[in-house]
Amino acid sequence: MKNIHPQYNVKAAVKCACGNTFETGSTSEAILTELCNKCHPFYTGTQKILDSARRVEKFQTRIGKKAGEVRSKKDKEAKRRAEREEKKKAEMEPEKK
Repeated sequence: MKNIHPQYNVKAAVKCACGNTFETGSTSEAILTELCNKCHPFYTGTQKILDSARRVEKFQTRIGKKAGEVRSKKDKEAKRRAEREEKKKAEMEPEKK
């Protein structure tokens, strides 16, 4: 069973989508990647959404939210409270004819 293992390259070039390049050992001569330690959110501490299929945007439009709009539970409760107060005021006012 000789010659069944692939060729191991000690200096395989890795190229990231952000432009970072480095060398590592691999059976491939060149490796192309979308994320590396220079641009990955875990290492950088910043959030970055990779959405090539526009799934996030489609979801947000489907549920009626604008991009970047965040509605918290407190916001929803405040809106409901304001609507109830307006309704009470309208009921309290005598009808004018």
